[in-house]
Amino acid sequence: MPETIDAERSASANPGVISLNIKSKSALHAVYMPYLKNGGIFVPTNKCYSIGDEVFLLLSLMDEPDKLAIAGAVAWLTPAGAQNGKTQGIGVHFRDDEAGQLAKKKILDMLGTYSASRPTHTI
Repeated sequence: MPETIDAERSASANPGVISLNIKSKSALHAVYMPYLKNGGIFVPTNKCYSIGDEVFLLLSLMDEPDKLAIAGAVAWLTPAGAQNGKTQGIGVHFRDDEAGQLAKKKILDMLGTYSASRPTHTI
């Protein structure tokens, strides 16, 4: 897992809560999923999920003081041992609600015209 991304599945009573800390623009580029209708985030994890599982993200973006609380559903799975050494994890599709729209807007604003030649964790 890249050192600029920290993901942790909560050990609390709700195993669908995931905390994700994005520390750089390049890390954000690597995990953002713009091709999902409402936007989404790839979460590096070795925990077992299925397509459609509901999850709740607590997302910290670089220097933003507040975490974004976003509900979503698993829309992508990258299993262990995936082709080309892709990182194991899940893609979470944001819900089409106020929190999901805010997260998508903040991420797009942060990325702006940023373009990296590095591949992302998904495509």
